[in-house]
Amino acid sequence: MSSTTLPTDLKAWFEQQGIRQVECIYPDVSGYPRGKLMPADSFAAGTELRIAQAIAMQAITGDYSYDPIFADADPDVRLAPDYATVKPVPWAAQPRALAIHDCLELDGRHCAFAPRSVLKLVLARYAALGLSPVVAPELEFYLTAPMTDPALPFAAPVTRGGRAEAGQSAFSLNMLNELAPFWDEFQQALLTLGVRADTWIHEVGLTQYEINLLHGDAVEVADQAFLFKYAAKETALKHGLNAVFMAKPIEGQAGSSMHLHQSLVDAEGRNVFCNADGSDSALFGQYVAGLQTYLPDLMLVLAPHVNSYRRFVRNSQAPMNLQWGPDNRTTGLRVPLSGPAARRIENRVAGADANPYLAIAASLAAGLAGINEGLKPSAQVVGNAYDQATEHRLPLSFGQALAQMQASASARRLLGDDFVQAYTAVKSLEFDSYEREVTAWERRYLTAQA
Repeated sequence: MSSTTLPTDLKAWFEQQGIRQVECIYPDVSGYPRGKLMPADSFAAGTELRIAQAIAMQAITGDYSYDPIFADADPDVRLAPDYATVKPVPWAAQPRALAIHDCLELDGRHCAFAPRSVLKLVLARYAALGLSPVVAPELEFYLTAPMTDPALPFAAPVTRGGRAEAGQSAFSLNMLNELAPFWDEFQQALLTLGVRADTWIHEVGLTQYEINLLHGDAVEVADQAFLFKYAAKETALKHGLNAVFMAKPIEGQAGSSMHLHQSLVDAEGRNVFCNADGSDSALFGQYVAGLQTYLPDLMLVLAPHVNSYRRFVRNSQAPMNLQWGPDNRTTGLRVPLSGPAARRIENRVAGADANPYLAIAASLAAGLAGINEGLKPSAQVVGNAYDQATEHRLPLSFGQALAQMQASASARRLLGDDFVQAYTAVKSLEFDSYEREVTAWERRYLTAQA
């Protein structure tokens, strides 16, 4: 199905499936699905749909920034459907379809504030060089009991055996099977949505899981990660569970990441990260150097919330640096051992809470800058990078990452000046909201001192 051409058989398909409504959705700045519900007949007729421009930049608190980058008139953008993404909604009580949309200005330009647009604009720079990125994310998340009181910590759900998991179940198939009804329906939902999942495992944390998505085109893979999260949350609710993609949802437990495997192919489909003799190409080194040089300024995209920085714990396989090396999980940039056709770099910095479109865009933009500038990477790290890393450090607090991105001319050059201005304005708003809240820690330890 063409991504932009209205299919002639769409109306017939809706009628055959009994579909009466279409979720016209797009990812906002946090990766949350926003949009409108449209009658299926109107969608099949190609009826134009508009929405306020600023909604793509709605803060997680539900507020909007008053930064001058956002026009006082609050103008509309047009929602343009990607017809290749039209799928049935697996969890809907009545037959319904969904379609992912692009946000376009009324003059046809991609809206600078829309995450899917940011990724597409980065990919256009690759296309101009005859290169195509190939990406594969690894998504981690927790399944918990319903969260009825945000003041209380997350709890493990009761499983079919009648008890909650107590821990130490990494890679356990028994504990994967304990929630079999959820997994069966979730897997079917992913098949329906066209999400190409690979391996499924129980991760290190208490009721923490990881699913790897198969590699592919960057936009398609970002769409799949976006729908993966949507499906996980909706399917979990049907089973009395809560799917949590916070980077560090449970104190003392492992954090949740979104590792990004990435490589580049030329017009013939050849992996340009590898020479004919199997050695790393010059482009590979330049790409790694670009990640090392520019990702610190883009850290706020890879770790977008205050909670994100709780994940970066020493000796936890959560990176605190951008060193690199073969098959080394203490580095932020790992090179998995592989044959030449599969030569790739694994960016281990992004958290599960990152917007997949923006995280992929940031990583690809940084790597491309390294190629364009002919940068050289540092020497490979052998051994424990936590003990050795003295350069290529990452900002490890929200405030530091925000300030670094605000001051960065490189971030504006790589992701767009308007986007960075809008993004940091929203993140400042969220940080102010967090700073004003009195926490449980303060009540617990400071009451006696008052």
